[in-house]
Amino acid sequence: MPADAPNIDDVVEVPPDEWREDAREDVKVIASIPGRYQLANRRNLKGERCQFACRIVNLSLSAMVLAAPVPGQLSERVIVYTEMFGRLHGLITRLVPNGFVMSIAATEQTREKLAAKLAWLDKQKDSPDLPDGRRHARVVPRNPMAQILLADGSTRSCLVIDFSDSGAAVSADLDAEIGTPLAVGKMIGRVVRRFAEGFAIEFLNEETLADVERKLASVDSKWRPPRNALRRQ
Repeated sequence: MPADAPNIDDVVEVPPDEWREDAREDVKVIASIPGRYQLANRRNLKGERCQFACRIVNLSLSAMVLAAPVPGQLSERVIVYTEMFGRLHGLITRLVPNGFVMSIAATEQTREKLAAKLAWLDKQKDSPDLPDGRRHARVVPRNPMAQILLADGSTRSCLVIDFSDSGAAVSADLDAEIGTPLAVGKMIGRVVRRFAEGFAIEFLNEETLADVERKLASVDSKWRPPRNALRRQ
């Protein structure tokens, strides 16, 4: 686990009344901010808390909505780390399709810093000068949620962190070994690398970025890959 990885054991909850008092002046921002998160009740086989990738899609001073591959449970503690906002933590208050809503527990000083960043983001989010992943070789999908199909026919929900014409990085509640064949949406590949929040796959066939994005997001319960495509080599 990286040295700067969030540790949920360090979290001390702030009573709800302390952050709800600012709700009237809350700035809500629609965004697409990459990050990672930990759930208090989710551990791997070694007893370590799991990390998953996520995207913040809606954020205010008191709550945020995450697109996330593993939803957690209502009232479960969760901690989120992003480059832009640092570490934020709170409780899951509502489950939504492909993610969840969580409260943000923070001190007055942290809320002031968050308010300033939200105000800046709200003004600058449409600026052409902001970084845009689509100008680079690796692309952040507009819809990050996808479905993994394994060789035994089972499926897992996943979040596509980014992709290129030859592969993708995904986060899922799946301990995939190097070489594991699978399909993300309708893109078939094999696991070639593992990292803290998930794993990278290499596609069997390269396609245009537009076709890759379309196939990654495809959800078709009747679709099956070509014969032997998911056989381990």
